[in-house]
Parts: sequence; C-alpha cells; structure tokens
Amino acid sequence: MSFISPTLTLLAVAAATASTLAPLPAVAAGTLNGAAPIVIGHRGASGYRPEHTLEAYTLAIQQGAHYIEPDLVMTKDGELLARHEPMLARVNLDAAGNIVLVNGAPVINRTDTSTNVWQLPQYANRLTVKTLDGVRVAGWWAEDFTAAEIRSDIRAQERLRDLRTANNAYNDQFVIPTLQEVIDLAKAKSIELGRPIGIYPETKHPTFFAAHTQANNLQSMEDRLLQTLHANYGNTAGAPVYIQSFEVSNLQYMAPLTDIRVVQLLSSGGRPYDFTVAGDPRTYADLATPGGLDFINDYAQGVGANTNLMIPLVGGRLGTPTTLVSDAHAKGLEVHGWTFRAENIFLPNEFDSSANPADLGNMTGQVQAFLALGMDGFFTDHPDIGVAAVVPEPATYALMLLGLAAMAGAAQRRSRP
Repeated sequence: MSFISPTLTLLAVAAATASTLAPLPAVAAGTLNGAAPIVIGHRGASGYRPEHTLEAYTLAIQQGAHYIEPDLVMTKDGELLARHEPMLARVNLDAAGNIVLVNGAPVINRTDTSTNVWQLPQYANRLTVKTLDGVRVAGWWAEDFTAAEIRSDIRAQERLRDLRTANNAYNDQFVIPTLQEVIDLAKAKSIELGRPIGIYPETKHPTFFAAHTQANNLQSMEDRLLQTLHANYGNTAGAPVYIQSFEVSNLQYMAPLTDIRVVQLLSSGGRPYDFTVAGDPRTYADLATPGGLDFINDYAQGVGANTNLMIPLVGGRLGTPTTLVSDAHAKGLEVHGWTFRAENIFLPNEFDSSANPADLGNMTGQVQAFLALGMDGFFTDHPDIGVAAVVPEPATYALMLLGLAAMAGAAQRRSRP
C-alpha cells in the first residue's frame, strides 16, 4: 500500500481550489450584526457603464455587489423609472434664471444629463423650467413623458461625460429601465448565481413628486413602490430590500405600512426638503446626533450617511472620526456609507494616485478606513474594488491554505520518531 502524505494532500487541495473557491467573508470590524459589510452597486457599476441601466446593474452583480441601487422617478402616467434626477437632461441657466442659448440651442449641463432626449427634435418643445426643491431648474422632465415615450427612443448617456470618457462609448444604446425590470434582473441573477441579489431603491424628491401625483390623480410614489415591492418580495423584514430617502415624512408614511427595512439618508449639509416646507429647522447634522438618531429609530432600521459625517475631511484629507457609527449601533441602527468612487477627484488626497482627476486612486484604502469604524455597508460606483476591499482575493485564500499545509507538514515532521 502506498503512503500519501497528509501534507501533500493539503497542498493538492489548496492548489486545486485556488482558482475556484469563493472568497471567505472578511472579519467584520464591529458591524451591528457581526456580518461582513454589504457592497451596494451605486446606480449599478456606474464607474464603468452609464448609470441606472440594466447593463450597469448587471455588471455590478458580476463584480460581486450584494445590492443594486435604483433611484426612482415617475413618468406622466405614474410608472417608476430608474434615474438619478427627474430631469432626463438638464440645461444651464444664467444668473437671471433664463435658459442659456448658444447659436439658438440650449447648453446642456455636462454633469446632470443622463439621456439623449436633448438631441431628439421631436421632444424639443418639452424643454421646461421648473422649481425643484426650491431651486429653479431647466430640462426635460420624466413626469412630462409617458413611460412608452421614454422607452421608445430615449436612451441613456454617461452623466459624467467629461470625467468618465470611456463610458461615452455606450451612449445612446441602453433603455431606461422600470423598477420592475430592475427587480426582475436581481431575481434572475439570484437564481443564476445561487446568491441573493438585493435592491436598494431611493425615492427621489418625494415632495416634488407628491405634487405631480396629486395634480394628476395618480397613485403616490410611496404606494406604488410598496405595492411593487410587496408583490415581488412579500411584506417581510427578511426581504433583500432597503427603502431609502433624503426626506423624512415619506419614510414615516411607509414605515407602518411595510416590514421591509427603511433607511434614512443623511447628507453632510443642509436639511430634508420636507423639513424646509414644514418649517422644521432641524438639519441633517441634527439628525446625526444621538437625539436625532433616537428620532430616526422610531421609523427606520438604518441610516445612509455621507462619508463626511463619519470621517470629516480636514484640508482634503481624512480627519478624526466622529462617533456616528457607534452612536447609531447603540440605537440598533445599521450604517451604510456613501459614496465611494475610485477616481482621484472623489478621493481624500492621501489616496490619490496622480494629479489627474480621472485616474483611479486607492479607493480600497479609503473604504478600509471606514470599515474600521464598523460601517455595515457602503455605496460604490466601483463594486469590484469595493468587494476586494471587504473580502480577500481567492489567491490570498489559496496562500492561506498553502500556509496551513506547510504548518501541517512541520507538525508531521516534529511528530516523527
């Protein structure tokens, strides 16, 4: 009978599994539930594809994201679509609030235009100036189009067209997806990959859209959202779903109507617009205090915090961490940070790779500084980098197995007579 060394067996197992074994979860650094932090594809893998498209969401899932995030706006006929803002394309205004024209044509806003509607002559007459959350804004608005019109010939474009220039190659190709299509994608990929893919919808500008639905006798954004989520996932806290909003009152409205988890978004400045309308002087900074978190805890299960609320920037670099994460955890609230982007222009200075704002820097280092606080998850435009910051690469795990094999071999040698 031939003898097979246990050491050789371990080495063989390590070598055989190196290329196929799924990464182990990272050791959680004080997350609320002790689980590894979740990675949320912010508008999909929007660092690599035009945001809020099925293609961007698909890539985020392929890169390992646990959740994909559709921002939600409404059409003229009450359909929920995935867009960052109500404006399908935005144009610039002068100091007097008038549309800027060059050679008779409006000048598009080059950081807030996400579709080709501005190039379609059949819709030229729908360019409109409106007031959005107290600010005069001009563009082509989702609520002025039916869902059928938007899906017939309006296509996505890269929003950050002068920064993410490679993504412009995908312009004018991808349809604007409905919420249901995003859900269908997440559910299909969950089955295909054998792991749950969640969704993390945000209600955009609830006060603005409440005026639209009331004026047109439409179902409210909140009721339409809950109806869709309950039909697809059931009314359960175990659903792979979080509902988020920068406003407060619409979350308070939904909370008693659903068991799906609710997250209050917190910006680094300003206050919720519904607070402004109601004359409530509290700011997002007030909501980030222990007393503010007590208030949020009455209707939400988590907070989505701007990174500056967790580690403020000082001179462009990360400063001293606040107690927001530990304060939220003390109330039983999860903390999901936003937004982690890999380009130098978005990174704290110590993580820059060069002076070129479009070059990718060390987002991994930035993410890990926040994970050390116990952050429970985070939104990122670059899910592949985010996942790598949370879980070890397969090669690292293989090396660990090889190390265990070496240790076993050493122990075997020591035990020999």
